[in-house]
Amino acid sequence: MSNLKDLRVRIISVKSTRKITMAMKMVAVSKLRRAQVAVDQIKQYVVCMERILVRLIRDYSDSSRLIVGTGKNLVHLIIVITSDRGLCGGFNGSVVNSVRELVNNLQSSGKIIKLMFIGNKGRDQLKRDFQKSFVEIFDKIEYQSVNIDNVNRVGEKIIQMFEGGEFDVCTIIYNHFKSALSQEVIQYQLIPFFVTEFSEDFRNDSVAVYEYEPSGEAILDKLLQRNVTIQIFRIILESNAAEQRARMMAMDNATRNADEMIDTLTIRYNCSRQAKITTELTEIISGAEAL
Repeated sequence: MSNLKDLRVRIISVKSTRKITMAMKMVAVSKLRRAQVAVDQIKQYVVCMERILVRLIRDYSDSSRLIVGTGKNLVHLIIVITSDRGLCGGFNGSVVNSVRELVNNLQSSGKIIKLMFIGNKGRDQLKRDFQKSFVEIFDKIEYQSVNIDNVNRVGEKIIQMFEGGEFDVCTIIYNHFKSALSQEVIQYQLIPFFVTEFSEDFRNDSVAVYEYEPSGEAILDKLLQRNVTIQIFRIILESNAAEQRARMMAMDNATRNADEMIDTLTIRYNCSRQAKITTELTEIISGAEAL
C-alpha cells in the first residue's frame, strides 16, 4: 500500500506540472493566432511577386541560372527548418525523418549532399549521421521576432553558394501549416525557380502592356534573387505557425494526461487513507475488547 505522504506529494507535483502545461498551451494559442496573420499577409505578397516573375520570364528572358539551373543534378543543398525549442510533439521528428529518407535516396543515386539548418533541433538529431554534410547553421533566428532583415543573411548565403557553383539544386524541408488541425511535411524546390501555373484570369491579363525601368531583364535578375529570400521568409513563418500548432496540441494532451493522473492518484490516496483509518479503528476496538 502506497505511503500517504508520498501520494500527497505526487499529487501536488502533478498539479504543478498541469499548471505549467496549461499555461504553455494558452501561450501557444496566442502565438498561433499572430502567426496565422503573418502567414496570410506574406502569402499575398508572394503571389504578387510570382505573378510579376512569371510575366517577366514570359516577356523577356528565361535564361537565368536561377531558373534553368546549372545544367547538372549532382550536388543537392537541403535546407532543414525545425524549431529551436522542444515540447512540440512530433514537429521536429517528422521533418528529420523526411530529411533522412531524402538524403538516403539521393546518396544511393550517387548525389552529393549538403545540409543547411534553420533551428537547432534538426541539427542535433542529424549530427550523428550526417555531420560531414553540414555547411551552415542558423540557430539564432527567433520566430517570434523574425523579420526580413534576419532572413536576408540566409538568402544572401544561398545566392553566394549558388553563384560560386557549390550546389546544383536547393530544396527546403519544413512543416507546412494547413490549419489549426493539420500540418504536413513539404519538400519545396527553391533553386531552380519553379514557375507556378496561375488561373485563367491571370493568363488573360497577358494582353496588358507594361514598361519597366531600367529594363525587364535587370528587374527579372533582381527579383529572382529577392524571391529566394522572400520564399525562405514565407516558409519560416509557415513553420512557425505549424510549430505553435504542434506545441498547442502537445500541451493540451499533456494537460489531459495530468488530469487523468490526478484523478487516479486521488482515488489511490482516498483508498489508502480509508484503509488506514479502518485498520486503526479495528486496532482500537480490539484493544478495548481485550480490556
